[in-house]
Amino acid sequence: MNRLPAVEERGRLEIHPAVLRKIVEHAADQVPGTLRHERRLAGIDIGEAGASARITTGAGDPPTVDVRLELTLQYPAPVRTVVAAVRAKVGEELARVTGHRVRAMTVTIAGLRPARPAAARLL
Repeated sequence: MNRLPAVEERGRLEIHPAVLRKIVEHAADQVPGTLRHERRLAGIDIGEAGASARITTGAGDPPTVDVRLELTLQYPAPVRTVVAAVRAKVGEELARVTGHRVRAMTVTIAGLRPARPAAARLL
């Protein structure tokens, strides 16, 4: 009868930095006060963009990551409060989804924009 090796002896799981980046960006975009903004190329609308992250992976148990995050925030908004919420959300989501721990996070505010007004509705 073939017995499987113990769980810790079966191999290891590596999560590509691009996956970690997408998790960070998605988590940051979920925080109230962060905004997605229009992307334009030569005056042509090419969609929307939200948070943009760069990830550097480290070693350790649990594995660590360094995050450089660029955000657009709603204006007016308490910047420090929103950034603290982003830091907490990103750390929680990375730990929950991947088991990684944020070692360092640098947040750059790329812009402050008014929230979009609600679309006009015809009655």
